[in-house]
Amino acid sequence: MRYLVAAFCAIAAPVVAQEGPSFDCAKAGTSAEEMVCADADLARLDRLVADRYAAAMAAARALDAGADEAEAELRAYQRGWIKGRDECWKADDQRACVQASYQRREAELVATWMLEEPTNTAFWACGGNPANEVVTMFFDTDLPSLRFERGDSIDVGVLTRTASGARYDGSFGRFIWIKGNEATYRDPDPDGTEYRCVLREER
Repeated sequence: MRYLVAAFCAIAAPVVAQEGPSFDCAKAGTSAEEMVCADADLARLDRLVADRYAAAMAAARALDAGADEAEAELRAYQRGWIKGRDECWKADDQRACVQASYQRREAELVATWMLEEPTNTAFWACGGNPANEVVTMFFDTDLPSLRFERGDSIDVGVLTRTASGARYDGSFGRFIWIKGNEATYRDPDPDGTEYRCVLREER
C-alpha cells in the first residue's frame, strides 16, 4: 500500500504545482500577487500570460532585423503591465481588475505577435469610401479579442459587454461596434472620428 501512496504522490505533485501561478508564491510581494496565489482561476490566467509572453519573446528573437530592440521593448511593456496589475489594489473590485488585466495582456500578446491564426478576418469599408479600410482579425483568447489594422496603425481590442452586437475596445478610445454586416468604428484620440462601416470581405 505504501508503494501505491508513494506512486500517487509522485504523480499528483506536478499537478498540484501546475495549479499555482508562474511565480513563487513564497515571494509574493503585492496584494495582486497574493490574490493570484489564493485564486485558482487567476493562477491559471497568470500561467497563460507567462506562456504567451515566452512565445512572444521567442518570436521577437526570431526577427530577421531589430530583434534586440523588439526584445527590449517587449520586456519594458511586460514590466509596465506588471506595475499596472499591481495597481489594482486601488480598484473597488480588486479581483475583477486583476482578472481584466491578465485577460487584456493575453489578448495584446496574441494579437500583436500573431501567436495564433485568427479565427476570422474582416475587411471594412468606412465612411462610404472603399479606400478607407479597417481590417479586424479575431482571436479566441480567454477574453475574445481582435487586432485592428488601419494603414500602418496596429492596435488590440477586447470584447466588452453591450446590450446588442459585439463591441471591441482598443487603446485611446478606439473601438469597433459590430452589428451584423455593419459596424461603427472610432479612430483613437486625439482624432476620435467615428465612421459607419460596411463589411466588404470576410476570410
